[in-house]
Amino acid sequence: MRAKKKDLPYLLCLLVMPALGFIYTLLNTDTREAVILSTQLDEWIPFVPVFIVPYILWYAFILGYLFYFWYKDVPTFLKTLGIIVIGEVVCFVIYFYFQTTVPRPELTGSGTFVDLVGMIYSHDQPYNAFPSIHVLTTFAIILGNFNIKDKHLFHSAFVPIMGSLIIVSTLFVKQHFVLDMVSSIFLTTFIYGIMFELYGVGAKKSEQAYLED
Repeated sequence: MRAKKKDLPYLLCLLVMPALGFIYTLLNTDTREAVILSTQLDEWIPFVPVFIVPYILWYAFILGYLFYFWYKDVPTFLKTLGIIVIGEVVCFVIYFYFQTTVPRPELTGSGTFVDLVGMIYSHDQPYNAFPSIHVLTTFAIILGNFNIKDKHLFHSAFVPIMGSLIIVSTLFVKQHFVLDMVSSIFLTTFIYGIMFELYGVGAKKSEQAYLED
């Protein structure tokens, strides 16, 4: 761990996350006309309260794996964080000019999962849906994890499995529509191509120098 002391300043980059969250909150209103992007496929997807568990675990998943990426490979950490920041900024611009909303089901019955859904509904207004930041950030971690070398088999399996559960949970707890999910995946993939592929060609030498330092 002593060898990581020189990398500690990079963790300050995570301070951008609260700033992004603040901007999200400012835009999470109905001050602009909100559009509903429901499709027939969305009508077929049932409301399943138990999926609120992976939906909430998203918070720990994103932060935990950003720390893991920092520990294993600083360049991958910075690029993955870059995908998240650029992706969220693009989302914010879309939210400002093209606000969407997701009508929520009436919560009936009782139980831990229903109560958790109610908690999320009360803290997160049904706007800022297209594209989904939940999906964008999760898919960024999935893609970034592919670039971590010499990782334990657990992380190779856990990240795509847990990430997939988080992504589909946005549909089953009726926080997003299918178009929100698909648009986020396309956006994340596009930015990933720039950060890891296009940028990576020009940055390969500098990263090699860093690893040899």
